[in-house]
Amino acid sequence: MSSYILSIDQGTTSSRAIIFDDQLKIVAISQQQIDNFFPKPGWVEMDANDIYNSVLYVVRDVLAKAKIMPVEIKAIGITNQRETTIVWDRKTGLPVYNALVWQSRQSNDLCEKVIRSGYEQYIKQKTGLTVDPYFSASKIRWILDHIDDGQVRANNGELMFGTVDSWLVYKLSNQRTHITDVSNASRTMLMDIDNLCWDKKLLSIWNIPECMLPEIKASSEIYDYTDALGVEIPIASVIGDQQSALFGQMCFEPGQCKNTYGTGCFLLFNTGEKRVNSQNGLVTTIGWKIKDKVCYALEGSIFVAGAAIQWLRDGLKLIETAAESEDMALKVPDSGGVYVVPAFTGLGAPYWDQDARGAIFGLTRGTTRAHLIRATLESLAYQTFDVLEALENDTGLMIRGLQVDGGACRNNYLMQFQADVLHTEIIRPVNFETTALGACMLAGLACGAFESMDELKKMYNVDRRFEPMISILHQSRLIQGWKKAVKATMEF
Repeated sequence: MSSYILSIDQGTTSSRAIIFDDQLKIVAISQQQIDNFFPKPGWVEMDANDIYNSVLYVVRDVLAKAKIMPVEIKAIGITNQRETTIVWDRKTGLPVYNALVWQSRQSNDLCEKVIRSGYEQYIKQKTGLTVDPYFSASKIRWILDHIDDGQVRANNGELMFGTVDSWLVYKLSNQRTHITDVSNASRTMLMDIDNLCWDKKLLSIWNIPECMLPEIKASSEIYDYTDALGVEIPIASVIGDQQSALFGQMCFEPGQCKNTYGTGCFLLFNTGEKRVNSQNGLVTTIGWKIKDKVCYALEGSIFVAGAAIQWLRDGLKLIETAAESEDMALKVPDSGGVYVVPAFTGLGAPYWDQDARGAIFGLTRGTTRAHLIRATLESLAYQTFDVLEALENDTGLMIRGLQVDGGACRNNYLMQFQADVLHTEIIRPVNFETTALGACMLAGLACGAFESMDELKKMYNVDRRFEPMISILHQSRLIQGWKKAVKATMEF
């Protein structure tokens, strides 16, 4: 009998299920969109029950598409949008508030209060993170402050917190198991990333009782079993989506890095078993833990990437599909001096300006729809340049190549422009689904489907390499214009 791994990839705008065979080839994919809610400017929320129901739907649908039996699924791996925060009632298992999405900024004031209290350096030292509403701690605090008797209920052990991975494992295990893995825990701003445990002083700073929190586990092990498909199947991996993509890109060695072009844009650099502290606006995070071995990473988080293309489509109605953006960009020889800074929910790494808002510079009477579309695409590449520049300053290393994945890396124009702006090689794999692939590989290692990471590396295949095609002088001029636009945005 054949055996397969089922990977659940729960994201900001959709849930997906992908079945992989033992050669890491995709057998079938199912996807379902999920609504985001925007109650106020800068707020982004989701219905946690919608998240779980969409996962159930795609899991059942992908099996039907693959025409395989549940008994043929050897294990399930889960990868998820990370900092998104869910609080639910321990007795009923029902959410007490909408999920606060990682992009949501409603806890700005709470973060500023913690910074004014002088805790910023301690938090950076313990967690590797910058104090920002992006991470989960202030979101938990905000929810407790905005539900009836939130603090009392939390102190009494009546409430449970989890990022999306915890919520899914809890639901899939019939409410038996409340866990997270080190990669997701490292994004909460509550974990000591050196000792891999919840930090009591951090909990005190945010006034969050430890009884709310899940148990921290490795990224590759059998946590429990689910009968959601009618048979007992082990849940064998949990990992945050960006770390999963790093693993799925086979970036197992220190010095390797990848960039994922999703709703946001996330560049991760493997630093091995050594924690590296950034002096240039990046965050230190945990890549994964397998058995007793921990991998650390440096990360640059860009809040708006693919979301900017969605804005062109859904907000401005300039394109009908995301794929159309490439054709439109190629209708003009350049952006006509237009720069788009898509700071719709603030600026992430390396600037960390939560008050910044989107801006467009360089408009003239000659500016057309194509120029604006092209400039928006180029903003993804410029933001990646900023992160990579910070990374090189932190490590003293010159990056010789960047491995890419995510939906927007299908855009050949964007990938070529990225190579030009970085002046380095861009490597795109055959399998774009590296986020789901990472969870599959980790689950396979846990259940014995794969023997080692060396075995996995042999299955990596390159689709295309993009080489820089402009001069250093041209690159420098483009970057100079971008830096001026960002500066003006932050000073507005």
